[in-house]
Amino acid sequence: MTPAQLARTIRHVLCSALSDRTEGARDACPGEGASGHLTERGVHGHVPERVVVASPPRRGGGDYATGVAFQVGKRCGRSPREVAEVLCERLVADVPQVAEARVVGGGFVNVTLTSQARAALVRGLVARRPAAAGDPAGEPGWAPCDDPGPDIARWASVTGESPAALAVRTERSSSLFRVQFAHARACALLRNGRRLGVRPAADCVDPLPAAGARLLALCADRDRVTEPGALARHLDAVAGAFGAFQETCEPLPRGEEKPGAAHRGRLALAEAAGAVLAGGLSQLGVTAPAHL
Repeated sequence: MTPAQLARTIRHVLCSALSDRTEGARDACPGEGASGHLTERGVHGHVPERVVVASPPRRGGGDYATGVAFQVGKRCGRSPREVAEVLCERLVADVPQVAEARVVGGGFVNVTLTSQARAALVRGLVARRPAAAGDPAGEPGWAPCDDPGPDIARWASVTGESPAALAVRTERSSSLFRVQFAHARACALLRNGRRLGVRPAADCVDPLPAAGARLLALCADRDRVTEPGALARHLDAVAGAFGAFQETCEPLPRGEEKPGAAHRGRLALAEAAGAVLAGGLSQLGVTAPAHL
């Protein structure tokens, strides 16, 4: 379940929940237009057309978060927390992909997906790797190198950044280098995983630490970003989240550590991040190198 899919689901759930409450209020007070009760005609007008779902803030955890209860509560004269509690109850009861939904900070809702939903999301992201990008693990046919001149010119044209700054190929100086380096690092992890006998396994992606949840949420939100400049910024955010994920939880075993299910799950998430970066770079007309 991507953020866009969850946003549509939340809107449907809220409309349904408010409609049910309207019916209940009308049955309790037939013929009355009591203050505070929604009219049936106004139910859908209280739920915004666009529900924003994003990575959760640091507090509360989960895969996704939304503050839609504040908007709905203001429009229908109810407290945000009341709306959020109803939303949480319905999400857990009615949406199979949702394992947990919690009210945080007086009206925000943090949503945690089931293990199966997370695994399906990772598999879907990996499957959408552009065919032209080849095999990220470095099999024959893979074009390993970048093309700095055209890459810098293209990236600068969509971001407005200075080509001279982008030509300084360090993570601190160049957003283009950060994104390409993150993709190259994902490829390296897959190559090294093969040498160690560790293969990515989406079914092992749980348990997912906070850094992994943020990375997965950003990768899943890729489809909603279509404008080239915004896409470049989004890829930079994915690259940053990928770096934080690597620092927090090593995808491959170290030293005498034996490979386990956790490594296979982390490697699957790294593969998904690499696929998202490759797809975005390809869309921008920029190379997705396996080596830098």
